[in-house]
Amino acid sequence: MSCRSLIFLCCWLVLAACTSSRKATPSGNGDAGPWQDLFAGQSVDHLKGYKQAGFPTGAWAVDGGALKTITGVANVDLLTKERYKNFELTFEWKVSEGGNSGVFFHVQEDAQQEAGNGNSPNWLQNYEMQLLDDIGFDDKEPKRSAGALYDLIAPQHKTLKPVGEYNTARLVVQDEGVEHWLNGRKVVEYQPNSPAMKALIGNSKFKDIQSFAQDAEGHVMFQHHGQEVWYRNIKIRRL
Repeated sequence: MSCRSLIFLCCWLVLAACTSSRKATPSGNGDAGPWQDLFAGQSVDHLKGYKQAGFPTGAWAVDGGALKTITGVANVDLLTKERYKNFELTFEWKVSEGGNSGVFFHVQEDAQQEAGNGNSPNWLQNYEMQLLDDIGFDDKEPKRSAGALYDLIAPQHKTLKPVGEYNTARLVVQDEGVEHWLNGRKVVEYQPNSPAMKALIGNSKFKDIQSFAQDAEGHVMFQHHGQEVWYRNIKIRRL
């Protein structure tokens, strides 16, 4: 091999390594922001109740280093105080037997609170990563099971811990695509504004809701569905 060919080969290998490194970063360009603790076991300073200024102490509590819903009260969903566009969110979660919850993104606080009916005021307006007891909950539809893009895409290749044990989750939201990860496996991937997604929405319960998933920025929301759910080690970073 000539000296010129060897130099070219070395440069190509360096470029390939740099490209591979960039692809490993969720943002795709290596410019992800620093991680921020939304909840690390005690402080709730970064969270608030839906349409409230502060933490909803009547509906959520800090319990053993986790955020836990209080049952038998009016449901209040938990929002990040800050708004996000592209981001990566990681957290751990578990539910009670038959428990139901979910994580929404790009949420606006413009819907009326519907306390006591088991559903969030925004549950028909935003994409949701479903969190569920697949065995104990009475709805067995795969596209509404744990890890699903609720009512639109069923998760693939997932493993779910038994009720009472924590699952790990990761939600990556970017302009070019969204990923759901559950216990270390990517279970859902989609492009929010693609023709395929528009077709799925057009054949779902969201088809007549013109405002569905139309916002490109907003709050991250943790659902209070009326059953017990625990969240811990919640971290986020902007992409």
